[in-house]
Amino acid sequence: MKEGAERPRDLLLRSQPDVSEAVLVAVQDTGIGLDPQHVEQMFEAFYTTKAEGLGMGLAICRSIIEAHGGRLWASANEPQGAVFQFTLPAGRDETAPVEPAGQTPVV
Repeated sequence: MKEGAERPRDLLLRSQPDVSEAVLVAVQDTGIGLDPQHVEQMFEAFYTTKAEGLGMGLAICRSIIEAHGGRLWASANEPQGAVFQFTLPAGRDETAPVEPAGQTPVV
């Protein structure tokens, strides 16, 4: 959502359980939207629509999500913008370290 747009710029993040016992996360914006003919191309390495873009961001995101058993996709947000959604398995990763109760990890 570029600065200077004459319309309101909204960003909405949602999460909810998915029917497949996964967690569904949706990131919805009111930006310029998506070209429906190139939605799948957006996830290919080095594909970009931005003059300053490298075309790696969405390809990296998809590979990380898929490596964790999830899936990532995009669609149009009507009447304006895009929605990026991903799912991840809801089960706990038994190999992940357990954080002590009451402490928040620093990222």
